[in-house]
Amino acid sequence: MKRVSVAVVSLALGFTLTAFAQTPSAQRPSTPPADSNSAGSSRVAVILFQAAVSQTNEFQRDFADLQKKYDPKRQQLKTLSEEIDTLTKQLQAQGASLSDEEREARGRAIDEKKKELDRDTQDAQQDFQTDMQDMLNRIASKVGAVMTDYAQKHGYTVVLDASEQQQQSPTVLYAVPSSDITKAVIEAYNEKSGVPAPPAASNPTPDAPAPQPSTSH
Repeated sequence: MKRVSVAVVSLALGFTLTAFAQTPSAQRPSTPPADSNSAGSSRVAVILFQAAVSQTNEFQRDFADLQKKYDPKRQQLKTLSEEIDTLTKQLQAQGASLSDEEREARGRAIDEKKKELDRDTQDAQQDFQTDMQDMLNRIASKVGAVMTDYAQKHGYTVVLDASEQQQQSPTVLYAVPSSDITKAVIEAYNEKSGVPAPPAASNPTPDAPAPQPSTSH
């Protein structure tokens, strides 16, 4: 499976994170934390939310399926691009021996194919981005719910997103490793979803920061 850039994930997650932050469950725990401290105390956790989403078994599986879905279109565009390159080289090599009309006809044919390639490429990119956004919205919403449940059960009153690309949360300049719940949330989500880990050969680690809070912004 192709490596997934967390920068791409973060852009697609923008709407989801905003929507989730506005839900009552994200704003206020519906039940008191199981192991909370005294009423005046607070516990703060950090999470690399983008990494948590992209490293779940469900995301890895669905992203692989999405890649397979678009493989035929990707191959079609590659074939058309190679055809344009071949026709262009033929025209350059044979141009001197062709009549003006033939050169112009071949040139127009190449231009039409280039326009077709541009249109098809843009359409494929838009379709892929739409499907990717839908997948991210669906999984991120569920990861957010698991994160909230985990925070409530473990007595955390605040969870900050330490993802480097996340601009909506306060900047996390320092956090002790024990406050990082990224790995724990991923494991809790995988257990709840029941989705097994993809085979090791087809499940490379996404391009994501290590699940530890950043010490500098």
